[in-house]
Amino acid sequence: MAIRERRERERAERERAIVAAARELAEAEGWDAVTTRRLAAEIEYSQPVLYSHFKGKGAIMAAVAVEGCGDLAAELAAARAAATDERQAVAGIATAYADFAERRPALYDAIFNLPTELPFASQDVPVELARAFAELAETLRPFAGDDNLETFTETFWSGLHGLVSLMRNGRLRREEHERRLALLVDRFARLG
Repeated sequence: MAIRERRERERAERERAIVAAARELAEAEGWDAVTTRRLAAEIEYSQPVLYSHFKGKGAIMAAVAVEGCGDLAAELAAARAAATDERQAVAGIATAYADFAERRPALYDAIFNLPTELPFASQDVPVELARAFAELAETLRPFAGDDNLETFTETFWSGLHGLVSLMRNGRLRREEHERRLALLVDRFARLG
């Protein structure tokens, strides 16, 4: 039993090393730089070892995205916890979300922009993705009124994602970023 447990531990450590290397490389050079050959060289394992853990780059990117959603969920939770009232909590998560996208562009892309096989909006969603969405939903709950909370949250999230993506791609004026976030918060953080 001890040998099996050690092998499982070693396998998990290799998997974490692959994900960490992919994440670091993507943040430093972009997702185009992340290849199985490059990752194998970075972590000093052969490509077959990588393929014994992941089907390919898409699966590695999905693992990075899941881990990144956990990070995003933690940042949203911290923003919500730091707020002194419900409206400030909405403003806090909006700012935290936008800041996350700005600080971690490759990670944000892996989660929300690049094609992955991750299930969103289904029962099979990984727990980290569900936690990030739940942080948004719980923050917005006091303002949903008679609207379906999930649909209300999806609409707010869509607004955030659109603002972040358009600004990052140079389609919106950067100097108006905070004002646009404030407008979004104003529209969604109304009682009644």
